[in-house]
Amino acid sequence: MTSSQNIDYQQLRFTYRPCPEQTPGMAAPLHPVVVVGAGPVGLTTAIDLARQGIAVVLVDDDDTLSTGSRAICFAKRTLDIFDRLGCADRMVDKGVGWNRGKVFLRDQAVYEFDLLPEEGHARPAFINLQQYYVEGYLLEQAQSLPNIEIRWKNKVSVITHHADHDALLVDTPDGPYTLKARYVVAADGSRSPLRRMMGLESQGHTFRDRFLIADVKMDAPFPAERWFWFDPPFHPNQSVLLHRQPDNVWRIDFQLGWDADPVLEKTPERVIPRVQALLGKEAQFSLEWVSVYTFSCVRMERFRHGRVFFVGDAAHCVSPFGARGANSGIQDAENLAWKLASVLQGKAPEGLLDTYASEREYAADENLLNSTRSTDFITPKSRVSRQFRDAVLELAREHGFARRLVNSGRLSLPATLHGSALNTEDRESFAGQMCPGAPCVDAPVADAAGATWLLRQLGDRFVVMVFGAAAALPQQQFSALLELGQRMLPRPLHLLFISDAPATAQDTERLASIGGGLATQVQDSAGLAEQRHDARPGSCYLIRPDQHVSARWRSVDAGLIADALRRAHGQEPVLQPQRNAA
Repeated sequence: MTSSQNIDYQQLRFTYRPCPEQTPGMAAPLHPVVVVGAGPVGLTTAIDLARQGIAVVLVDDDDTLSTGSRAICFAKRTLDIFDRLGCADRMVDKGVGWNRGKVFLRDQAVYEFDLLPEEGHARPAFINLQQYYVEGYLLEQAQSLPNIEIRWKNKVSVITHHADHDALLVDTPDGPYTLKARYVVAADGSRSPLRRMMGLESQGHTFRDRFLIADVKMDAPFPAERWFWFDPPFHPNQSVLLHRQPDNVWRIDFQLGWDADPVLEKTPERVIPRVQALLGKEAQFSLEWVSVYTFSCVRMERFRHGRVFFVGDAAHCVSPFGARGANSGIQDAENLAWKLASVLQGKAPEGLLDTYASEREYAADENLLNSTRSTDFITPKSRVSRQFRDAVLELAREHGFARRLVNSGRLSLPATLHGSALNTEDRESFAGQMCPGAPCVDAPVADAAGATWLLRQLGDRFVVMVFGAAAALPQQQFSALLELGQRMLPRPLHLLFISDAPATAQDTERLASIGGGLATQVQDSAGLAEQRHDARPGSCYLIRPDQHVSARWRSVDAGLIADALRRAHGQEPVLQPQRNAA
């Protein structure tokens, strides 16, 4: 493969090729899943499904990747997902990692923040990486998987619904053909043609403001931090955001106001003076890409419609403040993929797919709330709102309570899926944030090969995570767990033991007795896995394939775990009369 350092992903063109359905006289085959849209969310969905054994057809109406920086801030949770998909290293190596930021009022720093103040995480809080790199790396990962077929210049023009499939009429340079799928994933963007074809709409609020994005190539001494100005002297009465990207490119967002002419404001004659006002008249720079945008906080009422699932911007849109758009779309993809795989492989009922909608609608509402609050603070719409905002910023210099009110974009965090039908409620008391529905937190661990990370041990499968050595678990409990795991073939339950010491010969012998790599043991190198999960010897967690906590107990009970597994698969649990094992 050609080094990514030598590829200009914005200039790539992909070849249209006829597909089998276009062969005269050939009956259209029924595909398990068709994904519409080869952006970051569509590519992530396809890769995740393919890794779990599902054949995917990915269609896109274009033959290029995105141009311009577009989505640039990719959060730690997204990087953890890309880790599981096998492409995070490239993104982190290329991207600009950052945890810190500064907020300014006029020309004075109001306060600084650190989004990842604790040690012991594999990935930074964020990286900045132009969207075309993310798409390029995801595409190369998709091309390496034999069960993904990518069809460029394939434009869906009609969708019809049938009892056992949906049929898409696809326009190509060689004419139209019919593409049949058991399930369709609509990842076709904020203007989603599929949504329009189905007569569906997104509801919400469009903000009356405009912002200019300028990607500026320059050598600059600024650190890799997020800098946000309110009412700066170089752009009075408005706001400005500065981010560093790879390749000596800096992203600058200038608030313009609703009355700004979007065509005029993109001209170099208007952009260059704004950049010079920030950098100084003598600054040497060139413009890489310029765009003017408005934004909305909207979502569809329901993300599932029969056999069609809407993900990413097709399902919901937020303002860019807080980097919640692409990051939440990637989490949509992860949530949907394991559920589609489970249903298609006969391991879960069709009703499991409804929980994609309920869980991700809940997450979308959380993102919309945070995004709307950020926008209201950044762009106050009344004199009183402006006075409140400026007073908060003045007080924030000296007072911690005011800093908590400053909102230059509450930065993306994954949703904890409280109240999900797939969660099993706690039977015992736990402290901390790792409650049912929470995304599992990382920690440094060590296995036989050396230092590694907890999340990398989980993979994309159900895992029972037991705190303690394998040999320390009573034989009866161990045998019951093993039997439970075997019942889940062809994707068996994985057992992960987390010990405070290296594996002993007895641990290794017990793990080897299982065979097939169905059980592993790691050492909690710094004690952080135990601390972050409020665990003690014998504590037990059930983790979903999307690495969210499904259930937790203070001791191992195979009957309770079996019930939680049924619930996590969308099945009715069998009430177990037995109490937790001591």
